[in-house]
Amino acid sequence: MAIKNEKGRVLVYTGNGKGKTTAAIGLAVRAAGRQMNVSILQFIKSPERTYGERTILNALPGVSIQQLGAGFTWTKTPEIHREALKLAWIKAKESILSGDSDVVILDEINNALAIQTFPVDDVLPLEDVIWTIQNRPPHVHLVLTGRNAKKEIREIADLVSVIDVEKHYYDEGVDAIYGIEY
Repeated sequence: MAIKNEKGRVLVYTGNGKGKTTAAIGLAVRAAGRQMNVSILQFIKSPERTYGERTILNALPGVSIQQLGAGFTWTKTPEIHREALKLAWIKAKESILSGDSDVVILDEINNALAIQTFPVDDVLPLEDVIWTIQNRPPHVHLVLTGRNAKKEIREIADLVSVIDVEKHYYDEGVDAIYGIEY
């Protein structure tokens, strides 16, 4: 349980380096260790796949994690992705404004807001995201992850961490590693 009179903060983990979701999950574990309720909503990852973090985090008391996306944007039609983003935002906004969770993590929402290959602003309106951030219950900590965080979100955040890449094994042709990336 959070200290309800403590001001909730807005944290943004962005940048091109690996570790944004990992940092948010570490924060979720820490919060759960303090008996806080944590809701993790993943905007891009699909419930059709199995992810290591879902397996363990759903076993922790007070933690809920849900994949609400349709997967990588090139794997399905824009219509499927738009519908998934629309439903994800409805669920996220409801979760934030309810105040039931002390920590709400919107994983990869920055990626979703930055999609340019098809329109998303009508199903995931930046103005509504900003309004929701600014009008959340005062005790709710909000974490937004993903590359290309919008300037408007960065400006209203209390913390912005930019995770940069100096070297990555992907550049050497190594695929995503079981237990490390998924």
